[in-house]
Parts: sequence; C-alpha cells; structure tokens
Amino acid sequence: MRTVNSMNTFKRLTLPAQVLAVLVGLSACGQDEVKPVTPESSSEVTSAAETVAQASITKATAATNIDIWPTLAIPFAKDVVLETRIDKLMATMTLEQKVAQMIQPEIRDITVEDMRKYGFGSYLNGGGAYPNDDKHATPSDWIELAEKMYQASMDDSVDGIAIPTMWGTDAVHGHNNVIGATLFPHNIGLGAANNPELIKQIAAITAKEVMVTGIDWVFAPTVAVVRDDRWGRTYEGYSEDPQIVKSYSHSIVEGLQGAVGEDFLSDQHVISTVKHFLGDGGTEKGIDQGDNLATEQELFDIHAQGYVGGLTAGAQTVMASFNSWHGSKIHGDKYLLNDVLKDKMGFDGFVVGDWNGHGQVAGCTNESCAQAVNAGLDVYMVPTSAWKPLYENTIAQVKNGVIAQSRIDDAVRRILRVKIRAGLFEKPSPANRAISGKTELIGAKEHRDVARQAVRESLVLLKNNNNILPISPSAKILVAGDAADNIGKQSGGWSITWQGTDNLNEDFPGATSIYAGIEQTVKAAGGQTWLSVDGAFEAANKPDVAIVVFGEEPYAEGNGDIDNLEYQRGDKRDLALLKSLKAQGIPVVAVFISGRPMWVNAELNASDAFVAAWLPGTEGDGVAQVLLSQANGEVNENFAGKLSFSWPTRPQQTKVNVFDKDYAPLFGYGYGLHYGADINTEVPSNVVANTLSEDNFATDDKLEALPLFERAVKAPWRLMIGTETSMDTVSSSIQSNDVVTLRTFDKQVQEDARLISFNGSGLGFVGLISNFPRDLRAYSNSNAALSVMIKTAKKLEQPLLLGMACDRDCRADVDITEQLNSVAIDTWQTISVDLQCFKEQQLDFGKINTPFYLSTVGAAEVSFSDLVIVPNGAEQATISCATNEQ
Repeated sequence: MRTVNSMNTFKRLTLPAQVLAVLVGLSACGQDEVKPVTPESSSEVTSAAETVAQASITKATAATNIDIWPTLAIPFAKDVVLETRIDKLMATMTLEQKVAQMIQPEIRDITVEDMRKYGFGSYLNGGGAYPNDDKHATPSDWIELAEKMYQASMDDSVDGIAIPTMWGTDAVHGHNNVIGATLFPHNIGLGAANNPELIKQIAAITAKEVMVTGIDWVFAPTVAVVRDDRWGRTYEGYSEDPQIVKSYSHSIVEGLQGAVGEDFLSDQHVISTVKHFLGDGGTEKGIDQGDNLATEQELFDIHAQGYVGGLTAGAQTVMASFNSWHGSKIHGDKYLLNDVLKDKMGFDGFVVGDWNGHGQVAGCTNESCAQAVNAGLDVYMVPTSAWKPLYENTIAQVKNGVIAQSRIDDAVRRILRVKIRAGLFEKPSPANRAISGKTELIGAKEHRDVARQAVRESLVLLKNNNNILPISPSAKILVAGDAADNIGKQSGGWSITWQGTDNLNEDFPGATSIYAGIEQTVKAAGGQTWLSVDGAFEAANKPDVAIVVFGEEPYAEGNGDIDNLEYQRGDKRDLALLKSLKAQGIPVVAVFISGRPMWVNAELNASDAFVAAWLPGTEGDGVAQVLLSQANGEVNENFAGKLSFSWPTRPQQTKVNVFDKDYAPLFGYGYGLHYGADINTEVPSNVVANTLSEDNFATDDKLEALPLFERAVKAPWRLMIGTETSMDTVSSSIQSNDVVTLRTFDKQVQEDARLISFNGSGLGFVGLISNFPRDLRAYSNSNAALSVMIKTAKKLEQPLLLGMACDRDCRADVDITEQLNSVAIDTWQTISVDLQCFKEQQLDFGKINTPFYLSTVGAAEVSFSDLVIVPNGAEQATISCATNEQ
C-alpha cells in the first residue's frame, strides 16, 4: 500500500479551464450538454438504429394488464367539423412540413429565419433562457420575440405553408423566467395549504402573466407523487397522497386553461401540460431520471392519479418523463404512451418530450430516434443544434419505412387539434392579443395578494413551546440567518434562473424578503427589529426574541438529488447559530426554508418554535403576517398548513409515506399546530419536545459497492474523451480525437474493457460523466476507495493522473505512474485510492459530476475495466492518505 502524506503537495497536472468547465458544468434542462458523436446527415442513419426501431418497443403482454387503466371522461366529444378542418389542412402538407410540426427547438438555438424556413410547430425557452440571451429582458422583449416567431411561422414564402407556431415555457410557480413576475410558493408548500380553489386562482393568475408576454403554452402542472424525498424535484410535488395530487391537477389545469364549456383557452388562458408521464416521483433511491420499479397497479394507483385529474379537466398536452419503468425509458415505451395514455385512457391531445429525453432511449441519440415516434411521442423537445439532424433523420426514416407515414399523420393531427382548440388560427398575433403588453399585470398587487395568502396557508408549525408564537410586533426582534433577506433563496429553483442560483434581491423587483416583511410590520407597530445574519447584537440591546431564517440553497432537477435527508451534514453552521442564541438566553423561532422534509432534530431541539416555510416565493411578508400578532396581542393570521409530506425520524428514513405498511414518521402526514391548540395533545407520541433523538441511526438502505464500469458504463454515467479544447461522449467501439483513441476489447467477456491510447501531442483525458452531479457523501464518509483494474502496454514517462471532479469547478487527483511502472508491462493490477485523498483536496462529494478520469500529457497505452467504489475499502487501498506528517 502506498501512503500519501496529506501535508505534502502532489505533483499534479493542471487541467485547462475549458476542460474543467466541461467536466463540471454539464446539466440538463435549460443548459448545454455534451453531444454524442452521431451522423451529421440523414443519409447516415444507421441500419442498427433501424433494426432497433423495427423491433418491439413495448413490454411483453404477459407483464402488463391494460384492464388496470380506466377510460377517462375526457370532456371532448368527437368534433366532425374540427376533424374535417384538420383533414383539409393535412392534405396540403408535405412530409417535411409535417415533421417540422413535430420539432420543438429552443430559443438559443434557432433564429427567426430558421422559423421562416422550417415552420416549427413549437419552440421553447428552457430554464435560464431569455430573449436576446438577457436575464433582465423586459416583457416587451418577450413579446417582440413571440411576435417575430409567430410572423415567421405564418410566412409561407419559404416553407410553403402558414401554421401558427406555439411558444412553451416552464411557468411552474408563476411566470418564473420573467423579471418582476409574481412567484408563488412551490408545489410542496401549496400541498400543505390543501386548498384546491386557491390553486385554481394561482393557475389563472399565472396564465394571465404568461399571456401578457405573448406566450401560448406552459409546461405545468407537475403531478409527481414523490416516494423518496432524496429526489431533487420533491418540491415540485404537491403531496405524497395521490388523491391530493389528483384534486390539485384538476384545479390547476382548469385555472391555466379555463373550464371546458366556459372560458376554455380564452384570451386570458394558456395551454397546459400535465407532466411527467409516468412515475417520475417513484424512481429507485430518488435518483432523477432513474428507474421506477413499481408494479403496474401501483403505477396507476400512485403515479397516474394526477393524470386522471388533469385529463378529465381537459389538459391538452402531456409531457413524457425522463425516467424508466422497469428499465424501459418512457420516451420509447409504446405500451404506456400509446396503449395506455392514448388508446385506453382516451387522451386525444399530443405528447411532448422532455429536454432531449428521446436521446436516452436505447438505440437512440439526440439526433436520431425513430423509436420515440413509433412509441407515441408526438413532439420532440430538441434543444441545442441537434434539432436539424433530428429533423432530417426523421424525414429519412419515414421515407425508408422505419417510421410509418400513419404515425406521422397521427402526431400532426394531434398537434393541429390542440392548436385549433386553442384558437391559434383565429387569435391575433402575440403582440396584438387582448392582454398582451399589459405589463401592469406582471406582479400586480392583486396577484401578490393571492401569493401572500398562499404563503400564509402553506406554513406548517411543527413546534411552539410555551406559546412563544405569535410574537408581539412591539418586541425587540433580532432577525438572523442567511435566508432572512434573500429572495432568491426563499424562492428556490426555477426562479429567473433554472437552478435558482446567481440571483440578487434586485432581480426580484416588487418582491419582499422575509425580513423586509417583518421589518415593515414591526415598524408600523412601533417595535424594534434589526437584521444580523450571524446573530450578533450589542450587549446593551439584547433582543426579546430571535427569528432565524435558514435552509437549503436553491436547486432544481438533478442538482438537488441527495443521498440522505440530514440537513447541513458535516457543516452545522445554522445549528451553531441557533445554539449560540439559546445559550445567551434568547428565545429562538426557527423558520426553515426547504424543498422537502429534512432531518433537523438538532435544529428542532435548539429552537423554541419551528416553522416549515418550504419555498414561499417572492412574497416573504406572508411569513411575517403569521409569525407576528396584532399590536393588541391578538392573532393576526393563524397557522393553517398541514404536512402533505411525512417528516423523517432519522436521516436515512427517506421513504416515509402515509399508508406505508411500516409507517413511523417523526411528524405524520397532516400534522401541523395552530395558535390556541393544546400542544401536548398534538405532538406525535414518538416525539418529546426538546428531547428529540439526534442519533444517526443505521441506514435504511445498506451501502453497497457502487459499480461505475462493469463490462459497460453504468447509468447515469457516460464515457467521454477529451483534449484541452474538445470533449465528446463515446458512442462507438472505436473513437478518436486529436490526442486520444479509445477502443473496446475483450478481457474476459465481450467488450468488457477499454484501451486508451494517448499520442502525447497534448493533454488528453478519458472519464465518466453525468448530466447532473451525484451525491456520493455516503461513500466518502464510509472509508470507501475508488478501485480500478488497470494495466499499461509500456512504461510511463509522464505522470498519469487518476481523479474525480465535482460541480462548481472543483476536482482532485493522484498520480498513479509509480504503481503502473512497478509491475511488468501488460500486467493487470488493481489500483485503489482512498477517497480521503480526494476529500483532503477539497473535493465536494455532494456534487460529483465525474467519479473517474485518467489524464496525461504524455504518450501512453492504458487499459482499464471493473471500476467500482468500495465502502470500507480504504484500509486495503493501494493509495492511502495519512492525516499526519510521516
């Protein structure tokens, strides 16, 4: 075993900034991603892809039971006039025009002239995409782009046809991409409010603010029923109870679209999207885009209820999910998309894909995926420049019979049906619609009033010892914590930027932080309040009470995945603040900002009162209205929120859902105190205030070895090769760039190893990567080692680095040249590295994008196989890191 002195400096290569940016900057919706090496033109559609496309893409009939699924009462009778109109229009359309209706590119990757030339059926802005690539684009800028794209789609001088395009946007808690819009609490908070009528009102307001900017279509509601709170999209779920989700879905669809037979898709309503079909909230270990192993009955009973609610309200579009069901990617699952959703349930709108989700289907790439269309996908969401080869390949696949013309015609009929129902052929252009440009509606007072109501009703009081709440506004109130005056943090992900990061308070004009709301109320009552993030105060001005506002940093899909629910694991700075104030004899009210229930027993114990505030959005003064009493001491607004997600008893209790067989939460589903309650009777029997257990119990999921490469790369990782200036995902058995050649070979079984040839002309690297960072702290905290079978064909003359990289521009590596040169050439050996070696180089194991890479500037031929992270493997590691000088 080689021991590395952690106090010494490694001799290390420096990966250039461009490479590091690629290594740690990958992401999905709304961001750039590494592109697979794929055919550049339709003439290069591979026969292998055709073979896969023609193969069965549905599950074996023996494994499914269509009778589980109901025929829904969809509120649309067959409309002969509408269908005849579609027939006449389609009779004039060429194949190219039809396929263009099925292509949905993103605003950063197309021009107005592209729209004029191709006539795309729709387009979108992903999270963090704005007109003119300007985060501070005004509503007028949004309208201008919408108008230009619309006019280009209606210009038949190039593409020969005039069909209005549609703009889709992720307005998931208000029109959240637009500066100044009203941002409501995220869905988890709205679920705690349990008020379907309020939800309908919120959806109608969102529709109005969206229509002001000329946009037709929103990708909401999310109806995921979350099973494992480690999932980074937990806050997008309303409840762990499918019936609440069903009710909410119906309400929000009616709010967005209007009620069928009343004001359906009028000039103040938008097309809605129920998403993500199906089972996104039930993936194993809460891994985003992972595998759902529910039975088919569970799939309907738990995960499909939101579609029952939304489709019976008249939802016009459904978004396919990234996840798999028993290994089958939903984007390519004909049984679910076609047989269940369309044929049995009766959905007659169209199915849109998620961000290049079709590229994840077996046999597919972002640029070519007949399987998805054959399975029932009607619209490809295809951001990045992949839209053009996808368009060309799809046309070619129809011409050569891989995709049936009838399937294209069905998809286009569905798209046109929705456009006609929405009145897009008759409505004025985006700039000339009824409320377009009425910017006074963006963040209007009456909209913010509703948002404040939603904040008040979403708050859940978990603890209120000695009735410390409500607080008199005439008291001396210290407000502390880094979330107290941080509108971006209280709003969470999907707030102006995709992940909700890199925002300042001034990016939310008209909004109110939690502290600002408290300050306003206290000053009006003649009291005294001040903000001190770190809790400091002058000795002569000791506060009567401290309100500490703290919680999770903003995140969105993928980046929010964690491996257990302990809050601030390994960095208990907020707990230290709470304890410090308590030690000075100051009563403490904790306001916890989070996108999910978390294990906060220690923080609960250090607080006299504890409020789960979720992610309240832009109207932070709604929190103050509940925490503070009226000047005369009477309750101003009472707590009304009840937990729609069960609260965990221990960090590893990540799956605790009402109706579970062994249901043992800390705070049960529906729990929530209110003013005037007999608190002793409302505390669950397994909780004693101030004495909650802080023990870290044994994990519910036994930590097992984590294979990264075993015969092949394990999901979600992808193999990549790169140089200082380029990087490609490996998509063939032999792949090269200017420095590196990678090829498969047989070590024990077919293609179970990889040979890397570095030609020495510059920096080259090979590694694994994921679109999203993964939380591997459980391994870094379990004395784990990264182990790889490896050999070299010749002695190394330049350092070969083995490393890992994490999100936000960090990486760590060790030089393994000595180990490789110490054995005979062409001799396999196992090299394992204590993860502590990487940890001591400040690698953040909570955000691992790249769990393995090899890099050198020298000439080398290196082979590897059997790559795995082994818990408790550090003691036997080839390379270990001592904590003291040797």
